[in-house]
Amino acid sequence: MALERTLSIIKPDGVKKNVIGKIIALFEEQGLTPVAIRMAHLGRAEAEGFYAVHSARPFFGELVEFMTSGPVVLMVLEGEGAIAKNREIMGATDPAQAAEGTIRRLFAESKGVNTVHGSDAPETAAAEIAYFFRGLEIHPKVGKITANPEG
Repeated sequence: MALERTLSIIKPDGVKKNVIGKIIALFEEQGLTPVAIRMAHLGRAEAEGFYAVHSARPFFGELVEFMTSGPVVLMVLEGEGAIAKNREIMGATDPAQAAEGTIRRLFAESKGVNTVHGSDAPETAAAEIAYFFRGLEIHPKVGKITANPEG
């Protein structure tokens, strides 16, 4: 399996529930490393631009309202098969259908208020990462870091 990067967003409901650390821990425990991370409060234009692919769908307005309702945590995750792994860890869009132990089963309220977003393909991941992060903001996973005993 190839080393990949994917975009992950902890949505406003996850931030409001104070489960940011728990969600990041689930990713890390399953081999995904955050190589870029920041909190942001998306504006309407930013959310509409990001979700433009869904603009003709009936849920678009509600999605934009939800994504602008509070801060989100934007992350680039890196790991072997990161795109598929992230989607597996997130679980099905509908938390009632998500597998036990997945983020959406643990924390999501509904199909629309579902705690996390993840890229669905390599092309999508590249575009989504570029939408929120510049290249210099992404820090590839490094080997073991040793402490400097001299401070």
